[in-house]
Amino acid sequence: MPKALRTQIFSIFTHARSDGAANMDPYVILTCRTQEQKSSVQSGKGSNPKWNENFIFKVSEGVNELRLKIMDSDNMSTDDFVGEVTITLEDLFKEGSIPPTSYNVVKDDRYCGEIRVGLIFKRQERRERGMEEDFGGWKESNCIF
Repeated sequence: MPKALRTQIFSIFTHARSDGAANMDPYVILTCRTQEQKSSVQSGKGSNPKWNENFIFKVSEGVNELRLKIMDSDNMSTDDFVGEVTITLEDLFKEGSIPPTSYNVVKDDRYCGEIRVGLIFKRQERRERGMEEDFGGWKESNCIF
């Protein structure tokens, strides 16, 4: 039975930066097991950027956490790692959703800000007639011939 994890990023507050948080161009890399997605870069938004972006992950057995890595986009050098959050999904699977919640962002085991994220878990009860599903690069259709 296919399942989906919808993640919505709302905002970030950070205060740890070496070259000044006011010049920060943050973005978020979201990782759910082997799937990775990236938010838009909030150019010039500093230490308190706002998003309203949704990300959908296919969820299978054994998935138990979502990792959010906050980065600072740099034009002239490698992007800087700002901090990260690991969200355990056990409560989400039981409840079905977690309203927008602030999670502590850490770097080297030290608090460096917060990220506000909402989560929804959906079980797809049945596939719609004619829909395709991906299986390791192969598509399977449930059309009846």
